Amino acid sequence: MTTTVSQKQILDALSKVNDPELHRSLTDLKMVRDVVIHAGKVEVTIALTVSNCPLKSQIEEDVRAAITALPEVKQVSVKLISMTDQERAALFGEPKEGAAAPYNHIQNVVAVMSGKGGVGKSLVTGLLAAALSKKGYRVGILDADITGPSIPMLLGLHGPVEPGPVGLRPLQSRGGLKVMSMNFLLTNEDQPVIWRGPLIGKAITQLWGDVMWGDLDYLLVDLPPGTSDAALSTMQSLPVKGVVMVTTPQGLSAMIVRKAVHMTQAVGVPILGVVENMAYFICPDTGKQHFIFGPSHATEITLAASAPLMAQLPIDPNVAALCDAGHVEDVKLTEIEGLIEAFVKAAPVQAERQHG
Repeated sequence: MTTTVSQKQILDALSKVNDPELHRSLTDLKMVRDVVIHAGKVEVTIALTVSNCPLKSQIEEDVRAAITALPEVKQVSVKLISMTDQERAALFGEPKEGAAAPYNHIQNVVAVMSGKGGVGKSLVTGLLAAALSKKGYRVGILDADITGPSIPMLLGLHGPVEPGPVGLRPLQSRGGLKVMSMNFLLTNEDQPVIWRGPLIGKAITQLWGDVMWGDLDYLLVDLPPGTSDAALSTMQSLPVKGVVMVTTPQGLSAMIVRKAVHMTQAVGVPILGVVENMAYFICPDTGKQHFIFGPSHATEITLAASAPLMAQLPIDPNVAALCDAGHVEDVKLTEIEGLIEAFVKAAPVQAERQHG
């Protein structure tokens, strides 16, 4: 007597296949639409939540593998279609603010802050993110500098972004960083964002809750200068684990950064460490160090913050050239290794990194 695989066996197998973005089974998401079985050949139709799903190849591969593993299956054909707007609304509800947040799993949200403009917060954010990614961590950058975003240029990224089933999909850098910035949402990158404080704060919370960040070990939040709306919204609305404070050697910078230190302490967010940027310049001809902006004031900041000095980064024309070209991920500085070691020690990742 010839036996054949049953539709129930196939549906049971597909109930163990998860959508890689939403972490729910294909059957739970009503993505399995049609199953045809004939003489050991199985044809299955899968309805993607959105037509532009970037992980459709992975879904197809997982479906094929799950069915092929069943006994008596000789051949598998997978047809991909897309849900209609009505089907998607019935499954997820109408689009609403913060809809993506339940599907995101982010271990550490860390803000990069200064209080002072022009000290290199975005550079430090980019260097940290790139180096963490190279170490195997899953990293994203939320560009909270709504009116003066630098992150897109540092990474060579341009909008627009595409919608996913429950929110916007972040862009991905060459090195695999997930990135979201207000600049990606503008029709023209040179268009100014002329908003008052409350709107800026709301935009930051939306970049957090309306973006499909997925599974991340670290989400770095690049804050704008100052200690008002943007910084407050980030620290009070997002689950910020800690802050990396960025400064430069000048006394003026140290004074303003101390204000940011005291503001961070006032809202109860730990300061993980201090990074002094533009600390010195090494003459390529002589190898001698020159302190272009005067002696370091980093010790004053670390004492006020009760936090370690994570790194002192030099002035390097090659770094500036790479950043202008959108290649911050290619920057190589010997100081970065120590920076990453101190950072991971201050904000460790739990061993368990899988989500069912």
